[in-house]
Amino acid sequence: MSRTLHLAEQLISRPSVTPDDADCQAMLIARLAPLGFECETIVSGPESFRVTNLWAKRAGKPASAKTPAKTLVFAGHTDVVPTGPLDQWHSHPFTPSHRDGKMYGRGTADMKTSIAAMVVAVEEFIAANPDPALSIAFLVTSDEEGPAVDGTVMVCEQLKARGEVLDYCIVGEPTSVDKLGDMIKNGRRGTMSGKLTIKGVQGHIAYPHLAKNPIHLFAPALAELVATEWDKGNAFFPATSWQVSNIHGGTGASNVIPGELVVDFNFRFCTESTPESLQQRLQAVLSRHQLEYDLKWTLGGLPFLTTPGTLVDAVSGAIQAETGLQTELSTTGGTSDGRFIAKICPQVIEFGPINATIHKINEHVLVSSLDPLKNIYKGVLERLAA
Repeated sequence: MSRTLHLAEQLISRPSVTPDDADCQAMLIARLAPLGFECETIVSGPESFRVTNLWAKRAGKPASAKTPAKTLVFAGHTDVVPTGPLDQWHSHPFTPSHRDGKMYGRGTADMKTSIAAMVVAVEEFIAANPDPALSIAFLVTSDEEGPAVDGTVMVCEQLKARGEVLDYCIVGEPTSVDKLGDMIKNGRRGTMSGKLTIKGVQGHIAYPHLAKNPIHLFAPALAELVATEWDKGNAFFPATSWQVSNIHGGTGASNVIPGELVVDFNFRFCTESTPESLQQRLQAVLSRHQLEYDLKWTLGGLPFLTTPGTLVDAVSGAIQAETGLQTELSTTGGTSDGRFIAKICPQVIEFGPINATIHKINEHVLVSSLDPLKNIYKGVLERLAA
């Protein structure tokens, strides 16, 4: 059996539903420590939501007496989303099962096979290069699928406080679309949510002159917000979008004008806009329509972008050497822990297996893709250490 497949199966067998690591990281430490990695387990969060994080680093040979080796970080998460109804799975989600060249199980694509491929790639690389001019690190959390409060973001804050310098990072998120390596993420949009409460005056629906309907008051502003062009995007990002996710008003009775309207919305924004500019523009629309309101903002993450350069070239080159594909750079999709790492690391790329079944019933990956994935990660190591 492939060593990558064997480790992936061991990880998938652990029911590590967020935030439970289920000893996955202990398994990684057992593989990394003998290679010379200094491994640190960082436990965080309340008792009701205990998060396990791993920071492991192996120092590389300095470029000179005054120049330390560059550091490449492999980042990922051992937690998985809940399985959903077990009776809808064709095999148990935490028993790796093989059918028609595919391996089934929760976390196969998102993202335990990536972690397995990273570890085996490092093992093979160090066996061939015992004293490389490259420091290698792992940043692994069990809080990526959850609130993401006590995971990667917290570890990055600690690393920054220590003065730890990171140069490159590969996040093992599943980014491929149709074939392994056909797409990598060289950035992600920012996300910012708002909870807007439009204030009105509750009253009997037969006497509207004695009430103030917040739904009617907000409707013109809603139409303007929907029609607003927030920016045009740029060469790497699509234009910023604004979407309403929930809207609620009323008591449930058909003869009562509601006293307030609550609207949940979200911006997915690119580097052409800032959180401050978007907040100011939206609030200007509300004020222009003379609305009385309360508004609470939640900034989920800033956009980040890695322009073509050393890391993009290394990943693209390794993919082409292994698969023959010219990979596509993309910033589409949701958020990832890359948004936290980008604050302390100038070059961050996301790359992993095909993402078609992530979070779904019968999640799976092609078994034939596991060793090529490992070879690509190994190829990146070789290129950066050259």
